[in-house]
Amino acid sequence: MADTYDVVIIGGGPGGYNCAIRAGQLGLKTAIIEKRGKLGGTCLNVGCIPSKALLHASELFDAAKNQFAGLGIKTGKVELDLKAMMGQKDDAVEGLTQGVEFLMKKNKVDYIKGFGKITGPGKVEVDGKTLTTKNIVIATGSEPSTLPNIEIDEERVVTNTGALALKEVPKKLILIGAGVIGLELGSVWSRLGSEVTVIEYLDRIMPGADNEIAKEAQRVFKKQGLEFRLGMKVTGVEKLKTKLKLSMEPAKGGDQEVLEADAVIVAVGRRPYTEGLGLEVVGGKTDKRGVIETTDHFKVAEGVWAIGDCIAGPMLAHKAEDDGAAVAELIAGKAGHVDYDLVPSVVYTNPEIAWVGKTEEQLKEAGIEYKKGKFPFQANSRARTNHETIGFVKILADAKTDRILGAHMMGVGVGEMIHEICVAMEFGAASEDVARTCHAHPTLSEAVRQAAMGVEGWTMQM
Repeated sequence: MADTYDVVIIGGGPGGYNCAIRAGQLGLKTAIIEKRGKLGGTCLNVGCIPSKALLHASELFDAAKNQFAGLGIKTGKVELDLKAMMGQKDDAVEGLTQGVEFLMKKNKVDYIKGFGKITGPGKVEVDGKTLTTKNIVIATGSEPSTLPNIEIDEERVVTNTGALALKEVPKKLILIGAGVIGLELGSVWSRLGSEVTVIEYLDRIMPGADNEIAKEAQRVFKKQGLEFRLGMKVTGVEKLKTKLKLSMEPAKGGDQEVLEADAVIVAVGRRPYTEGLGLEVVGGKTDKRGVIETTDHFKVAEGVWAIGDCIAGPMLAHKAEDDGAAVAELIAGKAGHVDYDLVPSVVYTNPEIAWVGKTEEQLKEAGIEYKKGKFPFQANSRARTNHETIGFVKILADAKTDRILGAHMMGVGVGEMIHEICVAMEFGAASEDVARTCHAHPTLSEAVRQAAMGVEGWTMQM
């Protein structure tokens, strides 16, 4: 293994390993450093992938218990084998991490296990060994944010890491934070039998999502059994022998309240992970939130780049992947760019929630005149046939040019449907372009076309 490289990447998550693959494809001598001992980062090891494994399994469990009979399917008593459910989750993660490691070999990338630290321009130290490189790419990702006076033990008071590895179903589960991560984890354990209470500091769930979608989602989740306590500030969690006592008070001030629980999930967002990186030795800076400051094209300093969760933009694995590919191309002398306005967001609850582009609130704040089309899945033939009628599709378009400015969806499978709008927006499409594109019938995707038709008031299916 050589000690001199064109590119050394610190961090083996989606941003880092995609950067490594693209750099290898472009003929750059590349090394990737990862301290976890397994590639894939938070997403693959303790985030996106294991959570989806549990979401899928818990949805099937719920369907077998509560929905099969209505479809004319008779079963015996449906029972949960949590150990087996966790086992299939772990198997999926293991197989994918091995797959990423294989891709490093395939693309002639040196994979180095250890903690990478920048010691000077073009110098990275890994466990006492110094690598020399023309380019350093920082892809160190993020870690869970915490709250003062709450001790995380990853057994009873947990982050997303511990929430994906609970050894038994908590009878009473408290979830701090009504963002994407929290709602996904809360829905898993609710389906498996927990009484879930969601505590949120703000007066709404899913900050950043379109408000109409957020309100409808809260109504649906409440019907599914999640209890919401909005506008509440958590002040502490007391650990007793057999239970936890969580203290909270109104965010705007008021009397303290105490809730009991068997487990508490802290899901109050994430923060960039740059501790001990040595950023200062190359003149790198962070803002007050710990975000590494870069130019518009990912540059921190000469020969130093940063991507993914540790820089500005949405903290999403697919955004990091695009960052990584773009940086590799820039290093190779090619054009590399990522339009963060076209990065989709998906909440993998049931039903799913997805959006891309601007919300109605953002357009109003910017003073942009817009039109909207909205179509409910209740009026979609395939959704009615499948008994999956919750939710709707909403498309926002410029009032003068008809250019699509945003799309917001809630329903079964919308995490797949959103990409039609992403492609349309990438090409600067008008809502009429989508409205006049033939969609197969009967499909759930017809709801997207019908919403686009609705922008100009010619929806046809009701």
